[in-house]
Amino acid sequence: MSLLSNGEQGVDLTDRRVLVVEDDATVAEVAVTYLRTAGLLADVASDSFSALAAVERTPPDLIVLDRMLPGIDGAEVCRRIRATSAVPIIMLTALGSTEDRIAGLEAGADDYLTKPFSPRELVLRVQSVLRRSLAPHTPEAPFDIGPFHLDASARRVSRDGAELVLSAREFDLLAFLLKHPRQTFDRQTLLRSVWGWEFGDLSTVTVTTRRLREKIEADPAHPTLLVTVWGVGYRLDIEET
Repeated sequence: MSLLSNGEQGVDLTDRRVLVVEDDATVAEVAVTYLRTAGLLADVASDSFSALAAVERTPPDLIVLDRMLPGIDGAEVCRRIRATSAVPIIMLTALGSTEDRIAGLEAGADDYLTKPFSPRELVLRVQSVLRRSLAPHTPEAPFDIGPFHLDASARRVSRDGAELVLSAREFDLLAFLLKHPRQTFDRQTLLRSVWGWEFGDLSTVTVTTRRLREKIEADPAHPTLLVTVWGVGYRLDIEET
């Protein structure tokens, strides 16, 4: 049974541009070959500096980014990209390294894939993330709630009149919570509702929530909006206006 909505299933990914940032030539070649066979336009950057230059020169629709790169590591590359772009990023991490996964997510990655990985799995993951980020949304009227103004159709949200710069996953999480104020959700429910995953690492939700707090809370260490309900999950504590 597909986890994609009807809108996501109908998204045409032909000629969407994917940048593969990988210093291992063999891994890069295999990844690019499979992505191109799937109808995507795939380019390669073999180091962090060429990756940053490529993103500025020809913005991709998605980036596959190795966590370990010579010079500046993948987490720092991700942070630099996130300073100016919400492009979806899939981080490649070392097998079994929780630290690598968390570091990538904290830097702003939307998803991760552990090495060694199946090229087919990479293609499926890329397609899934692209479909979610590019899927046409049912028109929704913008609305105000608490200090936030959400325009879900335009994928824009502001707090106290200042537009927030959010990654794709951060936006999806905040938009979901704004539509369900004062409701508590466990991490598994958020993983399924926001990420579209039936199974996955629950730390993905934890880290994304932490990143989101840094952008919406006056004091992220003592949140008053996106609060933790101990032993259960998270709740957005705002009143409807």
